[in-house]
Amino acid sequence: MIPFRRTDRTAVSRWFWTIDRILLGMLLLLISIGIVAVMSASPAAAHRYSGGSVRLNDMMYFQRHLFWVGLGIPVMIATSLLPIQWIRRLCVVGFLFFLAALMAVPLVGSDANGAVRWISLGGFQFQPSEFLKPAFIVTTAWILSARYDDSTVPAFQVAAGLLVLVIGFLVIQPDYGQSALILFVWFAQALLAGLNLYAFGTMAVAGLSGMGLAYLFVPHVQSRIDRFIFSEGDTYQADKAMECFQAGGLFGTGPGQGLVKMQLPEPHTDYIFAVIGEEFGMLACLGLAILYLGIIVRVLLQLVNEDDPFIVLSVAGLTTQFGAQAFINMGVNLHLLPSKGMTLPFISHGGSSFIATAMTMGLVLALTRRNRFLDASPFVAGRAA
Repeated sequence: MIPFRRTDRTAVSRWFWTIDRILLGMLLLLISIGIVAVMSASPAAAHRYSGGSVRLNDMMYFQRHLFWVGLGIPVMIATSLLPIQWIRRLCVVGFLFFLAALMAVPLVGSDANGAVRWISLGGFQFQPSEFLKPAFIVTTAWILSARYDDSTVPAFQVAAGLLVLVIGFLVIQPDYGQSALILFVWFAQALLAGLNLYAFGTMAVAGLSGMGLAYLFVPHVQSRIDRFIFSEGDTYQADKAMECFQAGGLFGTGPGQGLVKMQLPEPHTDYIFAVIGEEFGMLACLGLAILYLGIIVRVLLQLVNEDDPFIVLSVAGLTTQFGAQAFINMGVNLHLLPSKGMTLPFISHGGSSFIATAMTMGLVLALTRRNRFLDASPFVAGRAA
């Protein structure tokens, strides 16, 4: 039974008939898979972080994840209700706010695993870079789309300046994984906006040179790359992740039956894909990868007949970030990429990452709405703004 009639002109009814309900269903399915995955990984994480007189509840991380899911889904739905002019304004303001928070991280941030990336607020750790990503992507799209109205606007120069500023503060933390992800998304948006090949090549060479300098002068980066390419030094994480996939085979050991996961570092966050591989098998991992691909293809198909450059650049950038982050996490787990310390969207445990991803996909849902009610409501008229 359909809960709303097409003639119903309430905001919720208009949202229901204009939202991509198939995409929304795919995202909710992904979140449901994440709940099961974190439930499987929670005992391993609790065991790993228990020590001495401290004994953590086996389901502690699962319970926390349910809290973030309960908060994240309403955030995604609420974001998907936003009209376009509100999205522009909120993302620009949000970008400035989270950029200021990112700048403050070296001064007031909390240290974890040798990196200062979090700000503690009332018992919770808040990671500004996670929320900065979607706001930066939409702000960049707005700047780049301005050149379609006025070709004299220095859109690429302004967008590149913001990129350098963001990456500079990420490197200070240090967070090279997020830096590489943001750089990749920026290039994708710039190419769509018409960046010429000469400028692209120049910036690509500069980016590669930066990565080379990081390898030469940053021991942390050099160590990770050497472990990946030459298997030198401590390869414990990669070895245990591969053991999980080997133990699981095609069909897995069964929910809660994995043993290798108990020795796996960060089983509930960075290496949750390996936990899925052990307990549910490689076929389940393949199905999850196909679901991510289906979400990306579904979103990009919405852009085929889209004429608004701001929407095209925003949605393409947000989807690229979502897909690239999933690819990086799965690639690290399968030892196809160096360790990055990046979560699997909607699957991994984590407050900042889950809420930020909910906001990201809420923006995608809002920007791909197909409005059929031409009235003065801000929830509808925003499409034409």
